[in-house]
Amino acid sequence: MDRQPISQEGYDKLREEVRYLENEKMPEIAQAIADARAEGDLKENAEYHAQREAQGLTQAKINLLKTKLANCYIADKSAMPKGVVTFGSVVTVKNLDDGLEEMYEFVGPGEEDYTSEVMKILTSSPLAEGLLNKKVGDKVEVEVPSGTLRFEVVKIDD
Repeated sequence: MDRQPISQEGYDKLREEVRYLENEKMPEIAQAIADARAEGDLKENAEYHAQREAQGLTQAKINLLKTKLANCYIADKSAMPKGVVTFGSVVTVKNLDDGLEEMYEFVGPGEEDYTSEVMKILTSSPLAEGLLNKKVGDKVEVEVPSGTLRFEVVKIDD
């Protein structure tokens, strides 16, 4: 797996989430397990089993976040090439099938946001991979799970 770029802010956000889960959430769950264990028979203790499941899910999330951090490198957006689509770029594309324009910002793991006006998508997504290193006026066809999308790069904000 190739290492993915991430902003310093995104890296700090992921690292803080790991810190919270390890140092605050896991001890809370461990205490809840101890309290439930003290209630007696573990075979019929629903609270105990629920807390054990929560512990497993939280540990899985910690492992996932640590893997994301390990597979990233902090990229300086200001050092990226200008005039081409790169990490940190906000690109406006025109859909060649329906003529609608859409804006995307290319971000690292943990920074994606699909609800904002400028959709923040991972640089490793099929759409981003198809648009990376393109210039204004370039036309591109991108294979996505739902089919083929055809775009023209209209504008790049570095």
